Amino acid sequence: MAFLSGNEAIAQGAWEAGVRIGVAYPGTPSTETMEEFSKKPGVYAEWAPNEKVAVEVAMGASAAGARVLATMKHVGVNVAADPLFTASYTGVNGGFMVLCADDPGMFSSQNEQDSRFYAHAAHLPMFEPSNSDEALRFARDAYGLSEQFDTPFLMRTTVRTSHAKTVTEVGERTEVELRPYEKDAAKWVMMPAFAKPRRVILDARDATLREWADTCPYNATEMRDSAMGIVCSGACYQYVRDAMPEASTFKLGLVWPLPQKRLEEFAASVDKLYVIDEASDYLSSHVKALGIDVAPFVNDLPHCGEVSPLAIAHAFGKPLPAHETMPDDVPGRPPALCPGCPHRPVFKELSRMRAIVTGDIGCYTLGGLPPLSGIDSTLDMGASISMAHGFELALAGTEHRPVVGVIGDSTFGHSGLSSLLGTAYNRGTGTICILDNRTTAMTGQQGNPFNGVTLQHRVSREMNIEKIVAALGIEDIQTVNPHDIKAVRAALKSATANDDLSVIVFRAPCVLLDKKNRKPACEITDKCTACGSCIRIGCPALSRDEATGCALIDPDLCIGCGDCAQYCRFDAIRVPVAKGGQNA
Repeated sequence: MAFLSGNEAIAQGAWEAGVRIGVAYPGTPSTETMEEFSKKPGVYAEWAPNEKVAVEVAMGASAAGARVLATMKHVGVNVAADPLFTASYTGVNGGFMVLCADDPGMFSSQNEQDSRFYAHAAHLPMFEPSNSDEALRFARDAYGLSEQFDTPFLMRTTVRTSHAKTVTEVGERTEVELRPYEKDAAKWVMMPAFAKPRRVILDARDATLREWADTCPYNATEMRDSAMGIVCSGACYQYVRDAMPEASTFKLGLVWPLPQKRLEEFAASVDKLYVIDEASDYLSSHVKALGIDVAPFVNDLPHCGEVSPLAIAHAFGKPLPAHETMPDDVPGRPPALCPGCPHRPVFKELSRMRAIVTGDIGCYTLGGLPPLSGIDSTLDMGASISMAHGFELALAGTEHRPVVGVIGDSTFGHSGLSSLLGTAYNRGTGTICILDNRTTAMTGQQGNPFNGVTLQHRVSREMNIEKIVAALGIEDIQTVNPHDIKAVRAALKSATANDDLSVIVFRAPCVLLDKKNRKPACEITDKCTACGSCIRIGCPALSRDEATGCALIDPDLCIGCGDCAQYCRFDAIRVPVAKGGQNA
């Protein structure tokens, strides 16, 4: 027995099933799954540039006969949808499972979506565990089922099942021989002549899967009080048991296809049937589509965000418990860029020049928050460059503020490169800032093509951003240290004045990469005039003295980067000299 998170359990289950290869793009709440899998003996694991590539690599490995795991968060499924939908037609050779980790409540995501709809649309069977023990068993068993039914299997988790730890029964690895690959164009070459008959095979497989769903051991009927029956899945099952312990439940472990006969039998065994959904109507709409009567709640469940035991109890008419109102004097704690973050000066200067800034997905998205307020839009991975091009097209021929797209190094590799290719090809203009902090910072400092660090620390190639950009025909390319404020200002001024397409690579490592060599904290001197210029850069280490209004520096937070000192016109901030006589 072990105490595992859902992500750890999925990695363990895949390993026990004899999975040889794992491919992923990091994305919360899925990231730890591939990190844990990569530590297992006898496996190969890698970070792909994006989720589409991850699924394509995995499909190649499956076709060659290996069992393979691909993992991603829910928005990554959008990127991977192209190969996933066709993989449903081709089927597999070696067993193949894809983890789709959803984020109800959008704790670390730009939208809220339910990956179960993808299972339905792509005709791919999907498991949804309610705890870590189920996550391990479902992952382990998915591979034999994938090979049995000749299809990839999906597994859906949410942030709670991904990160919560429960007691889990672990086992030993089963070594599985590589299945022989045989050339079969009718199965693997999806041109129309072959895809059309594969569509017929897919329909026949759907029928087989629906029959299997009614005998699937991962769906559990739990009879208690027959007055009320609740259909639920995943983390919602845990909430239901907490909120309505007397109710009978039908816990779905297989959420597509649904077990129609067993659901009908369960509905007939209770006086009223209810369906609990979270941030979606997937289950309720699909149960109703089976012709099963679903009773309405006394009070509506939340239409967005996570549900909770309290919300479920309230939906059934139970009163909400009394609670205290948050005091007015409790200070807010909005998320912020770390002290010493190399992105901060870039956004400060973009804000000063009143640029229109199209942002992207990464920790630098926090540059859109006050006091920097340096981002105008954030849509999806790679959108900063494409949207900047769209802004320039719409504003062409008018007097307008500079248009600047901002993207991180990992996101540039994910999908920004193709966006820049489109802008360069169409002779677009504007300025693109690539914030190269030498890591995939937001999800926990993973490797990417531009720092050359692989998941299992194999010998790799570190891609050169400047040379790749130059290969696209872009001539105005600058490389700047973002901690040099004057250089940042000059680079942005010259790039935005250019009538052609300009790219600035702002390169400095994430402050979390090397915590051991931290510099001494900066200090406020008696020259401070309380002007607040340093405060307005938004560093968490800076605050004001309530009595005098002068700046204060928290030595426990300050890392001695000296960015604030460069904004002080009165030389009131001392940057200490580090050990060895080097200026900090």
